Amino acid sequence: MNAYSQPPKLMDRVKAIMRVKRYSPRTVKTYCYWIRYFIRFNGLRHPTSMGGPEVKTFLEHLAVQRHVAAATQNQALNALVFLYRHVLEQPLGDIGEFSHAKQPRRLPVVLSHEQVMCVLNQLSGPMHLMATLMYGAGLRVLETCRLRVRDIDFERKIITVRAGKGDKDRTTLLPSTCIPSLQHQISIASQQLDHRLHHGSVPVTLPHALDRKYPNAGISLAWQWLFPASRPCFDETGKVMLHHIHPSAVQKAVKQAMKAASLPRPGSCHTLRHSFATQLLTQGTDIRTVQELLGHKSVETTQIYTHVLGKGFPGVRSPLG
Repeated sequence: MNAYSQPPKLMDRVKAIMRVKRYSPRTVKTYCYWIRYFIRFNGLRHPTSMGGPEVKTFLEHLAVQRHVAAATQNQALNALVFLYRHVLEQPLGDIGEFSHAKQPRRLPVVLSHEQVMCVLNQLSGPMHLMATLMYGAGLRVLETCRLRVRDIDFERKIITVRAGKGDKDRTTLLPSTCIPSLQHQISIASQQLDHRLHHGSVPVTLPHALDRKYPNAGISLAWQWLFPASRPCFDETGKVMLHHIHPSAVQKAVKQAMKAASLPRPGSCHTLRHSFATQLLTQGTDIRTVQELLGHKSVETTQIYTHVLGKGFPGVRSPLG
């Protein structure tokens, strides 16, 4: 058998099938991690020789020995279910009862409007704009990093979030105060594009093989990242491309700004999104509208903010008044 007739390796098949199903790069990386971990945990046995009992033992190990969070254990389970169902096409069988990692109920940390302003005052340039969008539009940090010129609609004052969590598109508010900064950011993107066109024509990364359907999309202004990385990188095929800024850079800047603002409780980029939700509910915005703006799959997820506001018990008074 020659090299060209050999079947692809297991992890190559996992990655290929996930790309066909349009899983995000982050999910691909996470699922591959858990599948490799599962194989190593079982002495490098091939998953086709294992099934429900081995998966159960692995999940027990994560909860009891590793003390992972409930979300982490569920993530590992989802990765293995994907492996057996979509890659191996082999019934996983009954896993049975296993020790579940405890899922403590935590209320999100939220800031007042004044506290958010103190944080934003510690930032400047693109980092200030990105943090402002997370608070003013309720964007997740990755959604902010992945904004393109085409996603901003100044006339209707809306931002289109494309392929957000769950690979879903949605629209949200475009704060009027962000318009001048966004226009400036687009002008910078245009200048950078002109420079690249005259020095090697490095295109931006595009979703789902769009570059084959529209060969010039990567060098058109509409598809340019609003917040590009500082330098080009290689894509999976070895081609030089320009990607968006990495979320970790934004997270680090926001964390430092919150520390500099001397807040009573530490926060993160997601704290700005939480604060967006609570501010809207305080203004009397309907919870279903807040759910749509945040992109929550279920209204139950959005309802946690009513507890933050102390509105989870309407009409109930303490015996002490």
